[in-house]
Amino acid sequence: MEIVENISQWMNEHPTSSSIIKYLVWAVFILLTIAFLRKLLRKKLPDSAVRYKSQKAVEILGYILLVIITISYFTGSIKDFALAIGLLTAGITITLQELILSIAGSFYIFFVGVYKPGDRIEINNIKGDVIDIDSIYTTMMEIGEWVSSDNYSGRIVKLSNAFVFKGPVYNYSKDFPFVWDEFNLPIKYGSDVELAKSIIIEIASKTLSDFVSNSISQWNQVVNKYYIENAQVDPTLAITMTDNWIQFNLRYIVDYKKRRHTKHILNELIGKEIEKTKGKVQLASATIEIVRIPNINVKKE
Repeated sequence: MEIVENISQWMNEHPTSSSIIKYLVWAVFILLTIAFLRKLLRKKLPDSAVRYKSQKAVEILGYILLVIITISYFTGSIKDFALAIGLLTAGITITLQELILSIAGSFYIFFVGVYKPGDRIEINNIKGDVIDIDSIYTTMMEIGEWVSSDNYSGRIVKLSNAFVFKGPVYNYSKDFPFVWDEFNLPIKYGSDVELAKSIIIEIASKTLSDFVSNSISQWNQVVNKYYIENAQVDPTLAITMTDNWIQFNLRYIVDYKKRRHTKHILNELIGKEIEKTKGKVQLASATIEIVRIPNINVKKE
């Protein structure tokens, strides 16, 4: 009892310090409660999507409660501590500006909907699929780098949420989960150009029909939502005459996750159909034509 009385007396004699201690106790209690509830939900909820959203909801509500308690303490009962809190806040802001910006970025990401788990994005020159977003970091499964096309590299990247304020965020799946892709086919001079055109367009139309039909309605939604003109979603073919061959450029729309596989299918089918033409259409390769060989005089002693 004597210890309790001494503590009570000390708190009465030092109201500012006692208020700070009370605030820190509440803050630690809230943070521990958040950690406990997240751990409990992780064990009890079997569905991964529900488990993830529940944990995020607990985390956000906990931080909101912490902000409310902070405001009530520093603007209500602690009147004599206003100047010190101002200086402390300024110091914390300067020292922990990256952390504060990251937390602000997490709120911005959730409420504005910049991206969400499952989206494929590129931010700060890092491209990958978002697998987690917490109050400080965005976790991504990286694609590209030393791996060709849009394949996973196997590296998991943690990126500060502050980067949403520092540069562009490229989202491959928000609003319109399709991208335009293209590749070139070199056709030899003397080939049947009209036959080559019909082969490429016919194969592209059949192979890409599902992507085209699914993208039309979604593109209309994009046009209605943003200030943007309508676009061609059907496969298009452009021909360019070069020094060595006739270049056929096929441009088409494809699901952002199936770009590499679709390009493989198109090349394979077009190659087989060109072989069936028995030489009417031939693929070209780089050639060197020697126009004139200079005379070389060699003197033998």
